[in-house]
Amino acid sequence: MAGPINRRSSQSVRGSRIIVAILVGILVGCLFAVFYPNGFFNSNSATSSTLRNRRLSKSDHQSGSTLCESTERVNMLKSEITDLSNSNDELKKQVRDLTQKLQAAEQKNGQAEQQIVVAGEPQKAGPFGTVKGIRTNPAVLPDESVNPRLAKILEKVAVKKEVIVALANSNVKAMLEVSVASIKKAGIPNYLVVALDDGIVDFCKENDVAYYMRDPDEGIDSVAKTGGNHAVSGLKFRILREFLQLGYGVLLSDVDIVYIQNPFDHIYRDSDVESMSDGHDNMTAYGYNDVFDEPAMGWARYAHTMRIWVYNSGFFYLRPTLPAIELLDRVADRLSHPPPAWDQAVFNEELFFPSHPGYIGLHASKRTMDRYLFMNSKALFKEVRKDANLKKLKPVIVHVNYHPDKLPRMKAVVEFYFNGKQDALEPFPDGSG
Repeated sequence: MAGPINRRSSQSVRGSRIIVAILVGILVGCLFAVFYPNGFFNSNSATSSTLRNRRLSKSDHQSGSTLCESTERVNMLKSEITDLSNSNDELKKQVRDLTQKLQAAEQKNGQAEQQIVVAGEPQKAGPFGTVKGIRTNPAVLPDESVNPRLAKILEKVAVKKEVIVALANSNVKAMLEVSVASIKKAGIPNYLVVALDDGIVDFCKENDVAYYMRDPDEGIDSVAKTGGNHAVSGLKFRILREFLQLGYGVLLSDVDIVYIQNPFDHIYRDSDVESMSDGHDNMTAYGYNDVFDEPAMGWARYAHTMRIWVYNSGFFYLRPTLPAIELLDRVADRLSHPPPAWDQAVFNEELFFPSHPGYIGLHASKRTMDRYLFMNSKALFKEVRKDANLKKLKPVIVHVNYHPDKLPRMKAVVEFYFNGKQDALEPFPDGSG
């Protein structure tokens, strides 16, 4: 009986111990709940800080990896750009050319701004209808070192720093004789002949005409001595430059012109260029709105265009300004290079064509002369001589530019306007016959 009883006692003691252990655990838990209400492992503990630092360290490591990847990507793109640039030499050349053009355009723009500053200080615009832009550019400073010999001649010949200049070789001597005779009859003192050969020098000496003979120039002397009217006409743009540099206003005159009055009494001097027109009426001489019709365009078939007949490059006045000198330089340069061109066409293109992509236009002011005072031969023979009232007008000059039989028509003009012979113009046809 003793054996079973002992086993039951032992089991009873072990159960009591378990109960005691449970009670002790509950008691300890209560004590911790009282003394550590926020828990034993709170956010201020060293262990929590360590864990947070580990998380931040991991985040920084990830950001560093991303940054490295971005840098590598940038370097890779740069490398690709370099490879493309190196592999396309033609593209690089085009870029370089465009850059140079851009720089040139910026420089020109800067020059334009400088010119505006030179022209005058900025000012406020006045009331409506009172604002007027600057029309008259300042004259250049005279530079006698350019041509001291010509400067001395001009001091004697010019009146108020202005002079009529005509270029002539022996091929046009007969017309020069008529033109010079009319100048003397009109009482014009400031007239100078640029003699292109010895024959014209002798003529000027014999007729007491002021002249200037240039120093030898192999490049153009052959044209000057043997060239026809158009060839000689092209030389004037180079020769006139020195006149302007010396500070003189120049009225360029071809030799097929008859003078009836002093032209300096009828010049405005408010523009860089004043020129007679090839126009034969008010529209063609002063400009008009010409409508171009293209039926295929339907509703938009009518296109309006502005037109004006060309200025005559055989009679124009230049003030000694930078735009006037630039005009001479541009025309002379174009005429000196192929293909061959007519000086009057080039003169008008440089004077009228506006700036556009790839081209910087000439910024020169211009005035069209009164077409009845500065008359071309088309207006005279087609219109004026047939109108009783217009025949009473006294022009300043008559330029026989429209007709090849120049000499007889010039003589007829002299007879009509100086000698009063009313039928002197009648034998000639309107055109060239």
